[in-house]
Amino acid sequence: MNKAPLFESITLSHGSSLSVNNFKEENDENPATWHYHPEMELVYVNGGNGKRHIGNHISYYNDGDLIFIGANLPHFGFTDRLTQNKSEIVIQAREDFLGKGFFEAPEMLSIKQLLNRSKQGIIFHKATQKIVGPKLEALLALNSFERLLSFLQILQELSESSNYTILNVEKVHLESRPQDTARLDTIYSFVSNEFTRPISLEEISDRVSMTEQAFSRYFKNKTGKTFTQFVNEYRLVHACKLLAEKHISITDVCFECGFNNFSHFNKKFKEFTGKSPSQYRNEIKQIVHKKSAP
Repeated sequence: MNKAPLFESITLSHGSSLSVNNFKEENDENPATWHYHPEMELVYVNGGNGKRHIGNHISYYNDGDLIFIGANLPHFGFTDRLTQNKSEIVIQAREDFLGKGFFEAPEMLSIKQLLNRSKQGIIFHKATQKIVGPKLEALLALNSFERLLSFLQILQELSESSNYTILNVEKVHLESRPQDTARLDTIYSFVSNEFTRPISLEEISDRVSMTEQAFSRYFKNKTGKTFTQFVNEYRLVHACKLLAEKHISITDVCFECGFNNFSHFNKKFKEFTGKSPSQYRNEIKQIVHKKSAP
């Protein structure tokens, strides 16, 4: 793989230090890309078959998979490659999601060793898949505190398993300089704090000591998106959260997310989700109602 991996920003759920997603369908609109992120990633594919490309390793799997991808390990996404799978659970978290130094405690030694092994990529085989897979699926129904405790227990269980294979014999050297990750983290952190107001190209490029032209080229090369596209997507993800969690008008959602034009917001939201904001909110209400019904 000669092409450098793209840096991917992971958006955490509101009030959570974990990102937990369930992908149930093939995704043709957002094809898999060669990418990396500072978060470790645990993937459980329930049934189906597909291709693994993690670091320097390429192989195929049948009847599901359980993969642990360490922080900053380049890989392709799996969802749009799956066939006949029931679902794909993806959990992402920073290695220090429980605070710096937490895994230095003697009780955490086996998990710390697991995290180190994950930097080479790990496949867990059928015996472990059958036990851990349902526990990963169960995370979806838990509140944030229960989810955190359960995830820690899952890591402990994986750390004690001997039913695995390391995918890359040696640690993969990321085809991106360490300062790139630090610079992109600076950009992403700034956007996460300031996205509710206009952010000019001049302001963000000055933030990382670059000219506007150099910044635009750099950001597109590293992320595959323009800076404007990225900021709008960040705002739209936040809009989805507000529509699901807050009882405020769609107009208020628009302006709270940093859009200053309602028709532009509606257009971008539909392009991003395939639904209008009102349709999205109504579908969320129906899902919640079904879950709460006896």
